[in-house]
Amino acid sequence: MSTTAELLKGAAELFPDEVVTSAHVRHLDLPFGAGRFALITLDNGLDHTKPTTFGPASLANLNTAIDQVEKEAADGDIVGAGITGKPFIFAVGADLKGVELLKQHDHALAIGKGGHEVFKRLSALAVPTFAYYNGAAMGGGVEVGLHCTYRTVSKALPAFSLPEVFLGLVPGWGGCTLLPNLIGADKAVSVIIENSLNQNKQLKGQQVFDLGIADAIFEGADFLEQSLLWTANVLKGDIAVERPVIDRGEAWDQAVAKGRFIADSKVHGAAPAAYRALDIIAAAKNGDLQQGYDAEDVALADLIMGGELRAGIYAFNLVQKRGKRPAGAPDKNLARPVTKVGVVGAGLMASQLALLFLRRLEVPVVLTDIDQERIDKGVGYVHAEIEKLLGKGRINQDRANRLKALVTGVLDKAEGFADADFVIEAVFEEIGVKQQVFAEVEAVAPAHAILATNTSSLSVSEMASKLKNPERVVGFHFFNPVAVLPLLEIVRGEKTDDASLATAFAVAKKLKKTAVLVKDAPAFVVNRILTRFMGEIQNVIDEGTPVEVAEKAVEPLGLPMSPLVLLELVGPAVGLHVSETLNGAFPDRFKVSPNLKAVVEAGKRGFYVYDSGKPELDPEVAALLKQGDTVLTEEQVRARVLDTVAQEIGLMLDEGVVAEAQDIDLCLITGAGWPFHLGGITPYLDREGVSDRVNGKKFLEPGIASVPA
Repeated sequence: MSTTAELLKGAAELFPDEVVTSAHVRHLDLPFGAGRFALITLDNGLDHTKPTTFGPASLANLNTAIDQVEKEAADGDIVGAGITGKPFIFAVGADLKGVELLKQHDHALAIGKGGHEVFKRLSALAVPTFAYYNGAAMGGGVEVGLHCTYRTVSKALPAFSLPEVFLGLVPGWGGCTLLPNLIGADKAVSVIIENSLNQNKQLKGQQVFDLGIADAIFEGADFLEQSLLWTANVLKGDIAVERPVIDRGEAWDQAVAKGRFIADSKVHGAAPAAYRALDIIAAAKNGDLQQGYDAEDVALADLIMGGELRAGIYAFNLVQKRGKRPAGAPDKNLARPVTKVGVVGAGLMASQLALLFLRRLEVPVVLTDIDQERIDKGVGYVHAEIEKLLGKGRINQDRANRLKALVTGVLDKAEGFADADFVIEAVFEEIGVKQQVFAEVEAVAPAHAILATNTSSLSVSEMASKLKNPERVVGFHFFNPVAVLPLLEIVRGEKTDDASLATAFAVAKKLKKTAVLVKDAPAFVVNRILTRFMGEIQNVIDEGTPVEVAEKAVEPLGLPMSPLVLLELVGPAVGLHVSETLNGAFPDRFKVSPNLKAVVEAGKRGFYVYDSGKPELDPEVAALLKQGDTVLTEEQVRARVLDTVAQEIGLMLDEGVVAEAQDIDLCLITGAGWPFHLGGITPYLDREGVSDRVNGKKFLEPGIASVPA
């Protein structure tokens, strides 16, 4: 038994639930008399939609397959060897379910070394090796191919990435070392750092080829056949693969500097993974591959035992699992069909909703408003957006025509909603206005129709309180921009029945939104937490702390934007309205900032101007600010802000606003863009000791977003 085999056998005991990937070797006679060829196929035996991963047992299987191929190559029985995946999926990397169970640094180190030892054998074979990226390839799936001599890629490949930095790791099986040596440091930094920190951006097959990662690209329908023909020509010498000379001078250093700038702008030094990856890329300039592999092993082990990875995996599982099976959702069989949708309002938000319902449900959608001009503008917006989709090639002309024909606008609610199954309002955020709208809709809509409100902070129960059938009113709170942010807070009012709630969840699924069940409480989840968070920033500014200090204080969280930039995006008037709503409900914790009120009354759209290309405090806003004389340091501001957030989350959980802390985190990730490396927020509060300090206990049990006890 080889040392590698022994290493993997020991590691396999740490991955009890691994879905094992097989590595089958079959032999082919290549075309044109090129010779006998060994092809390794990775397959986990599940249906073709399930990803193929690498845990210790899977790596051991690949190692055994390479044993066979190595002997055949040494004996001269084969002229080359290749590796590919099952239909549509090449491989998506390490088995993260097992990684998060690791408790010791040496165990984590063994996983890194095991992957390297197996993959390196492909480059050490006595014959050329080929990777055929036939489908989705991520992480270790990309890296196993980088160890081969040549690579081909399918034009139909939907997703290709090194997502490790996004999750809190580094590409640790050769990615940080081999990729810059293959395509240059600048392109490698884009793939490893920039794409990962840009919400795990995926590459398509053509992009993989254009970057120089793959040497040839073929259509998906006969990808393997064409790849083998190409392989035969390469082995016969009829095709020579030429790669550009890698610039190992100043360009390499500039690429690493660019990566550090990107990391700073995204995580502000708060998450170590990107910086560890950049250190390895910087060192790879000398071309010493083994030195790079050793550095990857250490970085991988350190990060596996750190909080960022645990939070990243936790966040990934929230989005991929909990987000698709919402906690507390009623029996889906209770849901009623929705064959027509009504939208009350034709402003920007209402028009965005109409477009979303139209595209996802492909049923008639009708808008109403107080005058024809507004209605025409709303319908025109939807038509224009459909034309944009057509122009980008995302839909064809037939579908564009069909969608445009399905959206209409009418003044008369009776005419528009008489046969609607689902009516959503997106009108002015004032309880009396919304009650009146629902009364008008109830009078004309069918008895079974769902009445949904897009309110961001008002009581759904109060909105329904004057209706004859309040049981069919449900909160359906989207986040702006509607097409981008996945979260949908579904709010159950006091009298909302299960059938209405089930219908709401069924519609959310068709809309491809991440639905979270929320109790009817002021501002629900995201807006309540963000208002408390930003409110405390405003409080310290009002007390006397300079704006720049207050803003910079929360940079270590690595949030997508600073609090005041976020306020500008939301709109100061909206922010003021929500803070006033929460002040009415919880006056002891939510204050209404006099400075924010002054900014809104002055008609300012935010605190900053951008004349220099970066945000600078607007002199007119600075003149409006009235501050006290209490000046805090960044550390003091950060402690106050985190304490208030931890307190508010604790109270929300006590009130049963959501089922568990996991739902808080899912909401912040999908509704406010909070980073994966925080795991939303509660793992960070636990890790930093804030939860214990404020609430006397952690939000999550040991082993959830942390190293198991």
